[in-house]
Amino acid sequence: MLLDTASMYFRAFYGVPEITADDGTPVNAVRGLLDFISRLVTDYRPTRLACCWDNDWRPQWRVDLIPSYKAHRVEAEVPGPAPDVEEVPHPLEVQVPIILEVLAAAGICVVGADGYEADDVIGTLATGAGMPVDVVTGDRDLFQLVDDDADVRVLYIARGVGNHERVTNDWVRAKYDIDARQYADFATLRGDTSDGLPGVAGVGEKTAATLLNRFGDMEGIVAAAHDPEAELGPGPRGKIKAAADYLAVAPQVVAVVRDLDLGSPDLTLPAAPRDDEALDALAERYSLTSSVGRLREALAAPREP
Repeated sequence: MLLDTASMYFRAFYGVPEITADDGTPVNAVRGLLDFISRLVTDYRPTRLACCWDNDWRPQWRVDLIPSYKAHRVEAEVPGPAPDVEEVPHPLEVQVPIILEVLAAAGICVVGADGYEADDVIGTLATGAGMPVDVVTGDRDLFQLVDDDADVRVLYIARGVGNHERVTNDWVRAKYDIDARQYADFATLRGDTSDGLPGVAGVGEKTAATLLNRFGDMEGIVAAAHDPEAELGPGPRGKIKAAADYLAVAPQVVAVVRDLDLGSPDLTLPAAPRDDEALDALAERYSLTSSVGRLREALAAPREP
């Protein structure tokens, strides 16, 4: 089970009522995330689990290709090699270090890669895993990882962890009229305002799906636009040609990286917390006793070897 951790703690922050520790520190995102993990572990009993992390939520190499990439989310531009600062509500920002402390004490592996997003970490860990993989996210971009043959699916939490959808290729086909392997090209054509991707002007979901079903992938679509004999009307042909500069770089931005060098992280989900004393201290300090108790119960539940 691979968790898109930021997607989950953002949802916890906005979905769980405001809660504070005795010293006034907000902890609703911490408690919500722990409860999400406990519920997922209880329901799915994974043997391996990783909290995948955004070491860089807006990698410079993606911005170099498409300057508008996530630009609307930037709170402050940082000169030099440091990543730009994402616009995060202060009551959530102060909880992120607490989340990391609690995960470490619990023995839940956190995996990130400098210069890359959690999506890329997830893509790398999901590719060639050699076992069934559930990707937990509220981000549609990760639909591109769905692979029925490799037993990779997405648990889509846009409507809540307790009301998530199990995304398979059939689900993607029913929703968008494409296969999951085509989703990155579909998103490139359609665009995505949440990521600052403009898409191809005049091409919406229906046209994008039609083009992909007819020509297979982006390379096939672009080739058809330049082939006078191709079965492509003048309208779509002109739109694809006009977007040549965008289409030359956008697929690389949208595609999840699948070959990062992550070393050999131990993703084994422990049957008990790694550091009981530290976890107890954190639970006491931040009023997390109930959530930590549920996490302990979830970890202790039997799982298939």
